[in-house]
Amino acid sequence: MAVTGVVVVLAVLGGWLAPQDPDHQNLLSPAAGPSSEHWLGTDDLGRDIFSRILTGTRSAVVGPIVAAIGVTIIGLLLGLLAGFHGGRLEAVIMRIVDLVYAMPALLVIIVLIGLFSGGYWAAVGVLVLLATPGTTRILRAAVLAQRGLPYVEAARTVGVSNRRLIFVHVAPNVLPTVVTSFLLEFVGALVALSALSFLGLGVPPGSPDWGRMLAENRGLLELNPWAVLAPALMLMVTATAVTVLGDWLYERFEKARTSND
Repeated sequence: MAVTGVVVVLAVLGGWLAPQDPDHQNLLSPAAGPSSEHWLGTDDLGRDIFSRILTGTRSAVVGPIVAAIGVTIIGLLLGLLAGFHGGRLEAVIMRIVDLVYAMPALLVIIVLIGLFSGGYWAAVGVLVLLATPGTTRILRAAVLAQRGLPYVEAARTVGVSNRRLIFVHVAPNVLPTVVTSFLLEFVGALVALSALSFLGLGVPPGSPDWGRMLAENRGLLELNPWAVLAPALMLMVTATAVTVLGDWLYERFEKARTSND
């Protein structure tokens, strides 16, 4: 939680907290090692690595958050409709989901963004469409487990409408799965968008983004290893922290729901 909180703060205030201008070039000290002036050294253009790490948190994190929100909302709606109603509606939804799920998401994004010269937010949009099927399948399974429980039959017996039953009764009971899916989708989007930036298909060249920094500074591994290690560690630590947090929240929600039952 502490690590996730720090990353959120940096995503909001990283540009203000940076001790130096992340785009300022000092060609007199390229690829310099850590010092009192540059805590993590500089890149080949003399830009401060520490300041670029702090500023780059926003572009590294905001896109994955947007993608995870979009995937979770669409996946939850489709999962509720397919899992609760069943029948022909479920068959149509799940066949479309299976078709999209079979596509290699990252490869499709690379091809589409490369062909149509899309930018960072275009990559986020395509990622939402291609990542939704996985969440839909997970949430549909959770809804199916709830559909046969006694409280659903009791609600139907007293005349509760399907819409109210779905959104007021069933949806809250799949909340642990929804939260976990959201956090895991964030991690997947973080890695995918950083990979696209590494390949030159995400943020513009020169942007202080973790994935872009990995690509631009990989030649500096012997001169200033922190130019490569710092963004790589930020990606790894953030992904690990959010994954662990998701597991912890799922266990807490499940314990609370079990005790209430």
